[in-house]
Amino acid sequence: QVHLVESRGGSVQSGGSLRLSCAASGYRCGTLAMAWFRQAPRKEREGVGGIDIDHRTTMADSVKGRFTISRDDADYAVYLLMDSLRPEDTALYYCAADPSWRVSRPLSVNEFNYWGQGTQVTVSS
Repeated sequence: QVHLVESRGGSVQSGGSLRLSCAASGYRCGTLAMAWFRQAPRKEREGVGGIDIDHRTTMADSVKGRFTISRDDADYAVYLLMDSLRPEDTALYYCAADPSWRVSRPLSVNEFNYWGQGTQVTVSS
């Protein structure tokens, strides 16, 4: 019912920036909380940031001060602006959505019903 498509991943040198995009479509896609997760090789998928339908946000400690999540309700899109990238940020980044999640809930994979296929971010030293 809900389709998520990530884009704008790529390769960048340490200290550089990228802005990821996620477009949502489908039934009532304008009433969904949205989030970004990432999964590096040999590691579990972890939450990066989330934004609910009231535009409240939460960010993981590892990216606070460097990454910013935002949404454009008119376009049914969510963005992740990544600054001061480090090699340890290298991962497959996933967009996620859920009709019920709020910032008071954990930013965990089991809290989200809908997922995109991921976009690769590679940061070289």
